Amino acid sequence: MTGTTWQYENFEPTGSAIGYRIRRKLDEVQSPFQKIEIFETTDWGNLMLIDGAVMLTSRDNFFYHEMMSHPALFTHADPRHVVIIGGGDCGTLREVLKHPGVERAVQCDIDEQVTRMAEKWFPELCDANDDARAQLLFDDGIAYMADCEQASVDIVIVDSTDPVGPAEGLFNRAFYASCFRALKDDGILVQQSESPLALLELIREMRGEMRKAGFTGFRTLPFPQPCYPTGWWSCTLARKAGGFDFREDGAGVASRYYSADIHRGALTLPPFVAAALGD
Repeated sequence: MTGTTWQYENFEPTGSAIGYRIRRKLDEVQSPFQKIEIFETTDWGNLMLIDGAVMLTSRDNFFYHEMMSHPALFTHADPRHVVIIGGGDCGTLREVLKHPGVERAVQCDIDEQVTRMAEKWFPELCDANDDARAQLLFDDGIAYMADCEQASVDIVIVDSTDPVGPAEGLFNRAFYASCFRALKDDGILVQQSESPLALLELIREMRGEMRKAGFTGFRTLPFPQPCYPTGWWSCTLARKAGGFDFREDGAGVASRYYSADIHRGALTLPPFVAAALGD
């Protein structure tokens, strides 16, 4: 591929598309699970696609990785054991391990090739892969959670792709029940929860499945994410018990988007989202 061209992702559920001006394709691999492509863009750094869907760019991934990790880690009183299901690009793992109190962080992604491509083309996201507290597993995250020791985990972060293909099983009651069982009484489940503008019904259904699994408290936190459909994304936190007050010091964590003020603001939903979710 030579010269400058455009790479588009057409997103059927919203009748919209996202496009990037690219210089060239850098890499491509067909794993046993999905097709992974890397492009060099003119303005957004490197771009990763999985089965044609945008996963991340060098320029804007920090919004997602910081919001998937820090709100939960600052809400939990003393997070020591964290499990990340998915997260193969390792950006969420890097953010989790910025918290000095974390003693163990397990990342379980079914597709090793996502991590290998991230190490090659997004090395800044993989800074923590050699941290002694990190354990990278390439296995079925659904089976991993089902086999987790009861009440052994403080936080489970479900850093998954959209609820299709390999990630489809990460959005239902059975999986959430496994997470509920593995979490301690004060544990927190975090799930990437799509666009609150275009996919509110999916968020409602997700929270309904979490409730059926035993979780009683929920907060959906929106944040900007330019590379995803509508440019507005969210994560949902679920708890067995306890509220969503959080430690506001932020000590020891370097961030580009997350702050106590951002966290506080994200807990206040726009009226149309709050009404739809019953918050």
